[in-house]
Amino acid sequence: MKILVCISHVPDTTSKINFSDDNTKFDTTGVQFVINPNDEFGLTRAMWFKEKQGAQVTVVNVGGAETEPTLRKALAIGADDAIRVNTPATDGFSVAKQLTSVINSGGYDLVIAGRESIDYNGGMVPGMIAGLTNANFVNNCIGLEVDGTSAKAVREIDGGKETVSTSLPLVIGGQKGLVEESDLRIPNMRGIMMARKKPLNVVEPVGTSAETASVSFEKPTPKGAVTLVSPDNIDELVNLLHNEAKVI
Repeated sequence: MKILVCISHVPDTTSKINFSDDNTKFDTTGVQFVINPNDEFGLTRAMWFKEKQGAQVTVVNVGGAETEPTLRKALAIGADDAIRVNTPATDGFSVAKQLTSVINSGGYDLVIAGRESIDYNGGMVPGMIAGLTNANFVNNCIGLEVDGTSAKAVREIDGGKETVSTSLPLVIGGQKGLVEESDLRIPNMRGIMMARKKPLNVVEPVGTSAETASVSFEKPTPKGAVTLVSPDNIDELVNLLHNEAKVI
C-alpha cells in the first residue's frame, strides 16, 4: 500500500503573530513553524500502517524552500521520502490542484490529510483532492483500518461517531483522535540522522491560478479589563451583567 501524507507548514500556536505591509502580509519574523497538528495525527497513523502492514509512506508539502525543515522532521519521524511542490500555498484550490498532480503521478492508494490547517482553517483541501482524483472521501476521521483494498473509518459527527465501510483509493481528513496524543512521535537522534539521507524531491508546480486572495489581516480585539465584584454584592453583579455585559 502506498500512502501519501499531506503536510502543512504552520506557525506554532505559541508564536507571536504580526502582519506587515499595511496588514496585507503575514510577518514570519521570529515565528517557529511546525507540522500542522491534524497532519501529525495522520502521519502517526501512517507510521502504524508502515510498521504493521509494510506500507510505503511519502510526505508532501506545497511551499517554498522554507518548508523543508518541516518535511525533514516528518522524515525523521519515519516517512520514507518527501516531495515539495515548489510554489507558495496561496489558496485551498490551488493547493488541491498541486497535490492532485502528485497523487496522479504517484499512484497512491491512501491519501491522509489533516481536516484543516491551524493557520487559515479553510478545511477544504481534503475534499477537493477527493473530488479531483475521484477517490472516496471520509472527513473528520478519528479511526482508520485498512484490509487489502477495503477500509473501515470512524468519523466524528454531531452528537457521536459514525463508522463507515469504503474502499481504496481513499482520501481522509484526519484530526485529533485518529491516534492517541501519547502515540505522537518525537524524532530521535537516529531518525534525524537517517532523515538527512532520505530523498526530498522538489517538483515544479502544474499550471493553475488562485481563486481567492487575502485582502488584509487583523488581530482579535483585545479583551477588556476584568471587573471584580465582591461575593457579598450580588446586586452589583446583576447590574453589571444586565447593563454592561448585557447577558441577562
